[in-house]
Amino acid sequence: MPPEILTLDSLRAAYAGGLTPRALAEEVIRRREAWPDPAVFIAPTPAEALIAEAEALVARAPEPNSLPLWGMPFAVKDNIDATPLPTTAACPAFAYLPEADAAAVAKLRAAGALMIGKTNLDQFATGLNGTRSPYGAPRCVFDADYVSGGSSSGSAVAVAAGICAFALGTDTAGSGRVPAMFNNIVGVKPTPGLVSNAGLVPACRSIDVITVFAPTVGDAVEVRRLMEGYDLADPFSRPARPAGIPPAPRIGVLAGAEREFFGDAEKEALYDAAIARAEALGATIVPFDYAPFRAAAALLYDGPFVAERLAAVEDFLATNAADFDPTVRAIIEGARDRTAVEAFRGRYALESYIQAVQPVWDAVDMLMLPTSPTTATVAAMLADPVGENSKFGRYTNFANLMGLAAIAVPGGFGPSGLPAGVTLVGPAFTDDALAPFAAAMHHAAASGLGRDRAAPVPPPPAPFVPGGWITLAVVGAHLSGMPLNTELTAPGGVLVGAATTAPGYRLYALAGTVPPKPGLAHAPGFEGPGIAVELWALPPAAFGAFVAAIPAPLGIGKVLLADGSAVPGFLCEGHALDGAEEITGFGGWRAYRAARG
Repeated sequence: MPPEILTLDSLRAAYAGGLTPRALAEEVIRRREAWPDPAVFIAPTPAEALIAEAEALVARAPEPNSLPLWGMPFAVKDNIDATPLPTTAACPAFAYLPEADAAAVAKLRAAGALMIGKTNLDQFATGLNGTRSPYGAPRCVFDADYVSGGSSSGSAVAVAAGICAFALGTDTAGSGRVPAMFNNIVGVKPTPGLVSNAGLVPACRSIDVITVFAPTVGDAVEVRRLMEGYDLADPFSRPARPAGIPPAPRIGVLAGAEREFFGDAEKEALYDAAIARAEALGATIVPFDYAPFRAAAALLYDGPFVAERLAAVEDFLATNAADFDPTVRAIIEGARDRTAVEAFRGRYALESYIQAVQPVWDAVDMLMLPTSPTTATVAAMLADPVGENSKFGRYTNFANLMGLAAIAVPGGFGPSGLPAGVTLVGPAFTDDALAPFAAAMHHAAASGLGRDRAAPVPPPPAPFVPGGWITLAVVGAHLSGMPLNTELTAPGGVLVGAATTAPGYRLYALAGTVPPKPGLAHAPGFEGPGIAVELWALPPAAFGAFVAAIPAPLGIGKVLLADGSAVPGFLCEGHALDGAEEITGFGGWRAYRAARG
C-alpha cells in the first residue's frame, strides 16, 4: 500500500515491491472519493477510464519503473488541456473538448504518468485565493476555515492530501507558489518560456507559466525537466540558457519598511527563522530594497497589463458576461478603458524597473521572500475579495513580469497550526541552480510533506548534470567561493562535488598572478597524497568558451583522480614553475590560502 503522501521515490519502491498501476489507480480513486472537500476536482477521470489507462500503461511498458514516470498519478489544473476531459477554466459556459493534450501533459503521459482528473481554480486563473469558482472553494488541508490559495487551488490540495504524486498548476502572479505555501508542499515556477504553454487557456499569455506542485523539491524539478523544451507551437517559448548559482549563495532578504506582513506576526517570525536556516546552510544574507520589485508588481493589476487578461477572453466576455464570477469579471472589465498608449507606457515602466533592480542582482545570487505574508479565512476573503487577495501577491507578482525563476518551499508551522513558506527567486534559467538550496531549505525546516507534518523530508538530491555536459576539475581560483568561481556559475555550471587527484601531482603558487592562482603539475613517480580539487560540469558550448579564455601558462589537460577516472582539468606549463613556491604539502589551494590568512 502506498504511503499517506505520494512521492516519486515511494511509489517507485512500491512498484518494485509488487504494487501494480491498477492497484494504485484503485487506491487513488478511493482517496479521491474519500477526501472530504468536494471542490478539489472539477472533472475527475472516471474510475473505469483511469483503470483502463493504468492497464494500457502496463501493456505499453510491462517492466515496473521502465519509464521516467511509470504509473505516477498526477492532476491537471482545469485551464490546461488533458483529453478526453473538457477544459472549463472554472466557467461551465466556456467549456470545450480539446482535440489533444497540452504539450506539457502529452510529455508527462508519454513518460508513463497517469492523469487522474482536472482540478478546480480561480476562474480564468484570476486570483490567488481559490474562492472564485462556481465549482466551490477548495480549503486548506490543515483548517477548512482557511483558503487553499489560488488560482491553482485544487492542484495544490490534491498533492497535499496525498491523492496524487504531483499536479500541474499555472502561474501569472503567484498561482503556482501561494497554494504551495498554504498546503505545505513545493511549488516550482519555471522561467517563462521554459515549459511550453501550447494547450493552456491563458490569463496573460506573454508571462503565463505551467507550474508543478509536489511534496518535495526533487520530485517537482524532475517533473519540470520532463516537461520543458523549446516548442514552435508556443510563440513565447524560449530555448533554455542555463545559468548558475554558487553553492554558498548570497541571498537577498527583506529589510526595513518593505518587510510587510499585514500584522501577521506568526508569518514574520517564520520568515526570520527561514533566514536563520539559510545562513546556517552557508548563505550570506544581504538585505535589499524591494521597492522597485514591488513597483513592477503593481503593473500586473493596477497598470495596463491587466488588458492582457481581457485579450484572452474578450470574445467570450462579450457574449457571456453573466457567466463570469463577479470579482473576476470586474477585474477583467477594468481593462476596457486602457489604451495602447498606456500599454506601451506600462512596458516602458517595466523595463525601467528591470534596469533599476540590476544592482540588486549584482549583489545577490537569489532572493528569499515570504511566499505570502499572511493567509485568510474563506469568510474574510469573501467579505473583501480584492483587498485580501492583493496581500497574497505582494512578494510574487513581479517574478514573471521580470522573467525570473522561482521555487516555493515549506517553511514550518506557527502556533496557529497553519504553514508558512519562502520562495527562492533567481535570474532567468536558474531553474536547476535554485533547486539544491531550495531542497536544503525544505529539509532543514523539517516541516513534513503536505498534510503529513511528521513525514521525513528527504535530504537534497545529488546535483543534476544533463547528459552531454563536460566535467572539469578545478584546483585554484575557480573553486567555489574563490574570485573566479563566477566564470563557472554564470554559464550554468553545476558543482558535482569534491575530489582528490591521484598520487603523482604537485601544486605550486604561481608568482605575479592576479587573482592569485596555483599551478598543478603531473609528476609521474611522485608519491604525494593527492591534491584537493572540485569537479564542475558545464554545457559543451560553455566549456569551449571557458577553455578558450584560459590565460597562459595554464591550460586544460587530462587529470587523473584518486578513484581511477580521468577528467579535463587545469594543468600548468612546466616553465612557469621554475622558482615557484611548492605548496603540495598543504593538500590543496584552499588550505594554502587559509594558512596564508
